Amino acid sequence: MTRKILSILSFPWVPARYGKAPYFWLLSFAIFGWKYLYVTPTVEEIACLALSLLLFLPVYFYSFWCSGWRLYACIIFICTQGVMWAPYNYGGSTFCIFAATICSRLPDTRKAYLTLFCIGIVIVSASLLMHLDSYFWVPALIFSIPSGAGAIISERLGRSNENLLKKQEEVEYLAALAERERIARDLHDLLGHTLSVITLKAELAGKLLDRNPEACKKEINDIEHTARQALAEVRAAVIGYRATGLGHELQSAKKTLDAAEVTLLSEIEQFTIPSAQENVLALALREAITNIIRHAHASQCHIRLYQHDAHVILKISDNGVAGQTGAVRKGSGLNGMSERVLALGGSLQVQVAPGAIGLHLELSLPLKEKT
Repeated sequence: MTRKILSILSFPWVPARYGKAPYFWLLSFAIFGWKYLYVTPTVEEIACLALSLLLFLPVYFYSFWCSGWRLYACIIFICTQGVMWAPYNYGGSTFCIFAATICSRLPDTRKAYLTLFCIGIVIVSASLLMHLDSYFWVPALIFSIPSGAGAIISERLGRSNENLLKKQEEVEYLAALAERERIARDLHDLLGHTLSVITLKAELAGKLLDRNPEACKKEINDIEHTARQALAEVRAAVIGYRATGLGHELQSAKKTLDAAEVTLLSEIEQFTIPSAQENVLALALREAITNIIRHAHASQCHIRLYQHDAHVILKISDNGVAGQTGAVRKGSGLNGMSERVLALGGSLQVQVAPGAIGLHLELSLPLKEKT
């Protein structure tokens, strides 16, 4: 019980988004002292004023945290305090102003304005029925209605800003997630291809070790060069930059296929390709060559790159064993390739006919940047 009381009494008593303003607003009760500059207060009046403030403060701070009927109860209680004080001290209008500003914390805007209107009706009705002087109802109406309306507008603006910040955080999270997925796809393509080349050359070096030491030494040097190049490419991929393009990948594909004793036939048209499209084409070529080396058991590979109807077309085919199985299992490499192509508004077709020779891949991308 003691711990619960201490937690209630501990700061802050208002939500952090309000700052220190709610505490400074309490200084407006100084208007109660205006009367006592001319009239000496009685002991009973001072006691009633102290009791009113002691009752007001818990309700006032509680109104920042409660909702529903409890919030309406806080508004009614504080407004009633103002009306009860009106015949004795015109500073009671301060309670009405606080009740009006509490309306802003109602979640429904229409109900907030309706409650504010009701407070105005209560002030006018009490002034007429109790024959109150204008020193009460004039400041009560002039300050409570505009203050309440301003508080409602400010509260709605604050909530809109909070929702906007949440949306921005969500967008940042999704962007970070997309970037992680991009890096994962790129690392798969980079490391998958490179490790396949290193494995192939290591096997070849092992076979040449006794028969041809010079050729074995050359393959080992190639392994070192490939590993260093892969390290640089991985670093570049992590920061989202490619230092090499499609031309480099074509050269790399020829070297890799030569090492695997696969004949390369290429038809490459020369034309300008936007950097985003070139990057996707380069990664697609890398993934396709890796799959040919790993799975196709092909002896020939045909690569064709050309322009058609404002699109760049890349066709890659081989004479491997894909036609014998009649199906292609899409792993993370082909899925990543498809995602990159679709992101640029292109299309990807992977064809293999039962009984036919090899696998045929066709990739089409628009030459204009996607907007």
